[in-house]
Amino acid sequence: MTNSDINRLKDKAFQVFGIFCTFIGLVVLAIFLIDIIAEGVARIDWDFLVSLPSRRASRAGILTAWVGTLWILVLTTLIAFPLGVAAGVYLEEYSKKNRLNNFLEINISNLAGVPSIIYGLLGLEIFVRQMRLGGSLLAGALTLSLLILPIIIVTTREAIKAVPRSIRDGSYALGASKWQTVWNQVLPASFGGILTGIILALSRAVGEAAPLIVIGALAYVPFTPASPFDEFTVLPIQIFNWTSRPQEAFLTNAAAAIIVLLIITFMLNGIAVYLRNRQQKKIKW
Repeated sequence: MTNSDINRLKDKAFQVFGIFCTFIGLVVLAIFLIDIIAEGVARIDWDFLVSLPSRRASRAGILTAWVGTLWILVLTTLIAFPLGVAAGVYLEEYSKKNRLNNFLEINISNLAGVPSIIYGLLGLEIFVRQMRLGGSLLAGALTLSLLILPIIIVTTREAIKAVPRSIRDGSYALGASKWQTVWNQVLPASFGGILTGIILALSRAVGEAAPLIVIGALAYVPFTPASPFDEFTVLPIQIFNWTSRPQEAFLTNAAAAIIVLLIITFMLNGIAVYLRNRQQKKIKW
């Protein structure tokens, strides 16, 4: 057998291994979804969506949980979007190669892989204790913003980096300044990638429970929040609370809440894919 035959055999073996790994993930996901849908879909009705939490499983609903989730989603977007994009633009377009910027880049990349519980502890010390925000929506949104900021910064830089250098050179050749080039050429051209990264980061934030539990988000809130300073709960915490109870009916409620959370997450991912495809059709380099 020649070296060419051996290399061809290795390629074939890797393809088979890759297909096997892909199917393992899909099969596990399919089993999980089928089990959750079979157990919880019958529990989802209008009363389940608009009812307050209750000690009786048949009367318990997720109104406060999904309203709190929407609050957290909006506040986190308002905080993380401008900060993350501005930091990404600065690091990619304005920063110079020196030790300080290299230090910042390395730490931002590493922060994207830090466990979420660490951000919860950071939020507890800074926002809850030092800033005295308590277990409020604002403290939760600030904590989740810290969690997804590294992701937004990294994706923003990658999207900007994908813009061809010729677009910048053409803008400079016409007499535009640095800021005019970034604002009128680079950002519009990279906006699809930036938006996709932001939505995927928010999808992760919506599913996080650990950092919110650490800062003091409650499992039982008998009212819907009306301001950023109100106490709150979110769907992941509600699900965690129900799954920790021994009664079978609460496990059914948890399965139904998981379906609602999955729908929200899939909708966000669907929007991200749509925007990315739409942007790619507009831009032809």
